[in-house]
Amino acid sequence: MRQFPIVAGMVTSIIATAPAQTPARTVPSANVAALGDFPVVEFRRYTIKPGERGHFASYFESYFPEAFEQLGAIAAGSFVNVGDDTGFTWIRGFHTIEARAVINAEFYYGPVWREHKAKINDLITDSDNVLLLRALTPDRSVAILPAVDPVIELNGAQGFVVAQIFALKVGAVDSFAHLAEAAFATYRATGAHEAGVLVTLDVPNNFPQLPVRTDGPYLVWLGIVRDSTMLQKEMMPAAEQAARMLVATGLVRGTPELMVLRPTPRSRMRWEANNDKH
Repeated sequence: MRQFPIVAGMVTSIIATAPAQTPARTVPSANVAALGDFPVVEFRRYTIKPGERGHFASYFESYFPEAFEQLGAIAAGSFVNVGDDTGFTWIRGFHTIEARAVINAEFYYGPVWREHKAKINDLITDSDNVLLLRALTPDRSVAILPAVDPVIELNGAQGFVVAQIFALKVGAVDSFAHLAEAAFATYRATGAHEAGVLVTLDVPNNFPQLPVRTDGPYLVWLGIVRDSTMLQKEMMPAAEQAARMLVATGLVRGTPELMVLRPTPRSRMRWEANNDKH
């Protein structure tokens, strides 16, 4: 987690200088569009036993993405955390909060999980770091990209995903989101493709077998970058500068968190080759 000192008087500057842009997002194919929208999101962060993360990712990708999709949910992306050898993050989407309870029950009491849960659970040391989120606005829900094509994408999912997580003061979500739009525009100006702007879904946990964090509210910005050059030379400096400015609003609790995530080979959320055309 990076430290961002407060810099007074900089908020006006970022608002005044940020380029006016609409979110750059991949145009979904007809097949993906038919899946629908997934405005209810679990942002799930696991700690895996040392040395076992690659095994965990292989099991996860082999058994679970299509199982969720068959039930009406989606594994929107799965990642290993850069800089944390035990960190595994994945994003699961649902059409509604009611669907979350139904689908999770069907999955966790169903045959796929029953067959594999002992092996999977043995590799996890913590699975309770979960944010239950909703799309900030209907057009900022989590991006659902096409499944990785095993014939065309021989090297698997490419690029990086950046997650910037802001812990906000109670009642500050709308004000902060308005101020943060200028920062998010600077991210898109680096070439990053916005993959969602999500905020805490403040409802009771309707599937209590899976704990979720209750220390919100949070706002999470997700973006996809092409490669390490774009990440290090453009996206990271922009995010760090914006974080300093947004802390200065007084609407943030603590230090913003900046996560760099490398997609697992079959992760839907990744840099697609045709992103360069948009």
